[in-house]
Amino acid sequence: MNPTLQKEIFGRLTLDAIPYHEPILIVTFIGVAVAGLVVLGAITYLRAWGYLWKEWFTSVDHKKIGVMYLVLATIMLLRGFADALMMRMQQALASDGGQGYLPAHHYDQIFTAHGVIMIFFVAMPFVTGLINLVMPLQIGARDVSFPFLNSFSFWMTVAGAVLTMISLFVGEYARTGWLAYPPLSEAAYSADAGVDYYIWGLQIAGIGTLLSGINMICTIVKLRAPGMTLMRMPVFTWTALCTNILIVAAFPVLTAVLALLSLDRYLGFNFFSNDFGGNPMMYVNLIWIWGHPEVYILILPAFGVFSEVTATFSGKRLFGYTSMVYATLVITILSYLVWLHHFFTMGSGSSVNSFFGITTMIISIPTGAKMFNWLFTMYRGRIRFEVPMMWTIAFMLTFVLGGMTGVMLAVPPADFVLHNSLFLIAHFHNVIIGGVLFGMFAGVNYWFPKAFGFKLDPFWGKMSFWFWVSGFYFAFMPLYVLGFMGVTRRLRVIDDPSLHIWFLIAAFGAVLVLIGIASFLIQIAVSFKNREALADTTGDPWNGRTLEWSTSSPPPAYNFAFTPVVHDIDAWWDMKQHGYVRPLEGFKPIHMPKNTAAGLILAAFATIFGFAMIWHIWWLAIGSFAAAIATGIAHTFNYHRDFYIPAAEIADTESERTQVLSAKA
Repeated sequence: MNPTLQKEIFGRLTLDAIPYHEPILIVTFIGVAVAGLVVLGAITYLRAWGYLWKEWFTSVDHKKIGVMYLVLATIMLLRGFADALMMRMQQALASDGGQGYLPAHHYDQIFTAHGVIMIFFVAMPFVTGLINLVMPLQIGARDVSFPFLNSFSFWMTVAGAVLTMISLFVGEYARTGWLAYPPLSEAAYSADAGVDYYIWGLQIAGIGTLLSGINMICTIVKLRAPGMTLMRMPVFTWTALCTNILIVAAFPVLTAVLALLSLDRYLGFNFFSNDFGGNPMMYVNLIWIWGHPEVYILILPAFGVFSEVTATFSGKRLFGYTSMVYATLVITILSYLVWLHHFFTMGSGSSVNSFFGITTMIISIPTGAKMFNWLFTMYRGRIRFEVPMMWTIAFMLTFVLGGMTGVMLAVPPADFVLHNSLFLIAHFHNVIIGGVLFGMFAGVNYWFPKAFGFKLDPFWGKMSFWFWVSGFYFAFMPLYVLGFMGVTRRLRVIDDPSLHIWFLIAAFGAVLVLIGIASFLIQIAVSFKNREALADTTGDPWNGRTLEWSTSSPPPAYNFAFTPVVHDIDAWWDMKQHGYVRPLEGFKPIHMPKNTAAGLILAAFATIFGFAMIWHIWWLAIGSFAAAIATGIAHTFNYHRDFYIPAAEIADTESERTQVLSAKA
């Protein structure tokens, strides 16, 4: 083909973009292709395409969208952890005089992809999924404020994940680290498509996250049940509100800074280069003005999960509800005043460093207050050591350790010694795994019966718990030691053989975590197999305290036949104490949103647009962007977006539940 014509059609995409020369990637591709074919074959064999399309892919039901977020997070956890395992194995093999098995070019992509995937496509979907699933039920709502927008947000997140996964087999990913600092991320030093995959994957997923944040804020502010004042909201709902306020305030900064980096790369601008008045430090400030609120976006909902779990399994009202709410609000505000502690070493001066060091120490105070609230809730409670409670206690021990090392790093002189060392890596994983991931596992085990109508198997839950927790300590405590010894992060080969033993211990920890993840997957499979024995027919398997436990498991499409009226912080507990009787008649038709494929179609065009921009296929970029705009406009002319569930159908559904409850009694 004529080279000019080829460039017009395919941009810079050539057959050389396929990594034939990387045996690891070829084997991975074959494995993914075989697994994908097995899944597609199983769906076809079971004739489930129609069911999946009607009931899931086009659904605007907040519960189903929440479940799909959790499925996405679990799939991406496998990819992100595979990267982590490869890094651990490489360092274990290359710290005793060897070179390991990963070339530098590949290793650099792995640590970048690992960070991006774990934050954006594991932690964020876990958080958003739990909020979607639980929060509308907790406030007595029938759905979120904008159901279509919820579907669109989810599929845009999927689109970002798909683009990131494509980079594994077409081209390569960024080799810059997960925040893509310039000048390394500028076109002069990263001319390939890697940084462009990074930019467009995050831009597209970021749009979904931002719109989801707006949606959740509107839902909490406008759709609460009668009587549910702000100070009667469950703590999980409070943390969801604060998290989404942070999302709406922080994610536009990420969008803007990636747009500026795009202008540098595509049009030769100089925002972050060293030429023509550009300044790389501008990028570092902007990315961390998003980046530090982001870690609180992740941890606050986990705090909410632990509050719900602690109260339920201690059989007591949460101690210090008001102080818990104010601590959450203080953390939300202070999270914007600490970003510079990520680069104390970059020449801001002693006065600036002192200010941000002090604010970082102050933000630990409301977090410490929460810890005491959970401890006092447990004090003299009848604690049931179910799997969610075990995750909560492991969090309390692990997170306190991570918090203390964070306060150490908040001292600028100490940070000058520890910055960019493995001590920092250990601290970050200490709070993200020990806080966010433990919280998400607690939440999944706690609310799984509400979503699916049966509990998760406790034996495999405990297996997963013990392997995860022990694996975490084996994997990351050696990194604290290595950090004190001055070992820096992102090293592919370690020259000092005396350090070999620490990397072996860390690799052993990663293997234990692998068994923990496998146990979690087995737990889901075994639970599905034994779903009749594990069935929850009451809707309230844990003797819960908040409104989501007042509905059936899983809840009907409309959530509540009658909107509940709230008189207390623990609304469902209060109703049970006062002899609440379910209404058996007087049902009225309920107004509900219709399913739509528009969100999925828009996200598909966004994926094509992102791929075209990455490879400079301009005709495809223009066409897919125009198609997305046309789809959006066409959707505005869809006037058949809602329907009414007839009163007779509601009466039948509620009657069935009455019979089940009567049989149980």
